[in-house]
Amino acid sequence: MIRRSWTQAASIEDTLALWAVSLREVKKRIRPLFGQERVARNAGLFLEGLLGDEQRKTGLMRAQAAGDSWPVAAARSWNWDADGLRDIVHGYVIEHLADDGAILVIDEIGFLKQGKASCGVARQYTGSAGKITNCQIGVVATYVSRHGHAFVDRALYLPKEWTDDPDRLEATYVPTGTGFATKLKLAMRMIARAIAASVPFKWVAGDMVYGVGDIEQRLRRAGKGYVLGVNSTHVFRSWGKRPPVAGTAADLARTRRASDWKRLSAGAVTKGPRCTIGVMSNWPISRPGSSASDGLWTRGLLIRRRIVDDDLALFSTWCPSGNNH
Repeated sequence: MIRRSWTQAASIEDTLALWAVSLREVKKRIRPLFGQERVARNAGLFLEGLLGDEQRKTGLMRAQAAGDSWPVAAARSWNWDADGLRDIVHGYVIEHLADDGAILVIDEIGFLKQGKASCGVARQYTGSAGKITNCQIGVVATYVSRHGHAFVDRALYLPKEWTDDPDRLEATYVPTGTGFATKLKLAMRMIARAIAASVPFKWVAGDMVYGVGDIEQRLRRAGKGYVLGVNSTHVFRSWGKRPPVAGTAADLARTRRASDWKRLSAGAVTKGPRCTIGVMSNWPISRPGSSASDGLWTRGLLIRRRIVDDDLALFSTWCPSGNNH
């Protein structure tokens, strides 16, 4: 699904007509994924239902809208290539949203569940509920550019209690040979797929789950900048900086002077710019290194401080020298 900014001057009728044309184009693109015309038609109806205004979109409701009495009937007949759809989305994004300065955002989504049968379900933390609860976790990659944003990849996280149980994997049709992979590893695979598909982007952003270490090295070798969350105990050290900078992220944040902070907008909302969401400080703390064709890049610490309660969010960064603010 792609979100774009439409001009305010466009009428409701024009916008609806544009959406209808876009939906027909999407259906045409995904048609090769389905072997039978009936299945392709039902898939189109299913897609229309997902875009409808119903508050709840259960599997039963969507299957009935597509002409099947029960979700199992739809599942039995809809044999299609999910990874093929992902590749089609890659191509669609390149055509409509491509920008060399785009950002690939890595995050996760929790799907709350009550039973134990859904693939990957377990008691685990999800931001959707703000606590440990029974849920599935999906790792997703979103493409963000000045033209709009769209999901471009996804992976279902399987806890070890699942990957260590072959019978449970077989019962939920998990492909043979699937082993345990951390959320970070799933994210790195998605980044690699985007690069292999020539999806243009300059930056990768992720929270503390996707952290630092191997992912930093891989992104540097690929010539990509990043903003990756770190915990308060993560140690930073400067090279050649006078006076030297060294310490944990939390310690460095506490020692910042008032002049080190810069107030930035977190984006516009209906009532205007959202400028009070935070205050940021960023400065180079490591020796610049050549990681891309456009000159020297340097590592830094980015601190976002929420004005209302001084709550801190801490990030490791990699960006071109001179872009540290």
